[in-house]
Amino acid sequence: MKTNSNQLIVNAIENGTVLDHIPSKNIFKVIDILKLESGENQVTIGMNLESKTFGKKGIIKIADRFFKDDEIGRIALLAPEATINVIKGYEVVEKKRIEIPEKVVGIARCANPLCVTNHQEIPTVFTTIRDNSKLKLLCHYCEKTTDAEDVLK
Repeated sequence: MKTNSNQLIVNAIENGTVLDHIPSKNIFKVIDILKLESGENQVTIGMNLESKTFGKKGIIKIADRFFKDDEIGRIALLAPEATINVIKGYEVVEKKRIEIPEKVVGIARCANPLCVTNHQEIPTVFTTIRDNSKLKLLCHYCEKTTDAEDVLK
């Protein structure tokens, strides 16, 4: 649908979640992590949208779906500046920034091919490190530091 000023309008969702301020380059990774392609929920995706703060951003609207803490932790690795808006009855009832967990357990793989976690059934454990605007993960076992977006399983 278009308005008179040729702007596209995306319908509001009655209930669900809006993920905003996702780096455009990571939008499809977030979709994959949340397994949105295999769900029944209506999903609206926008990428390379103008953002005063970030230049370009992505946004995902998911109708009738709310996220658990472990799912949010995975999103934080790809979009540490993202915001989550919980929608109920067409109103934003909760708005929060994604919180980066201090420890990441079992949701990322170590980039070191010699790490024990790549050869045995041991859950990975990382400590998160903020390096300016980059998020890095320090492996508990081999102590290799890697960019967070490069280590997701």
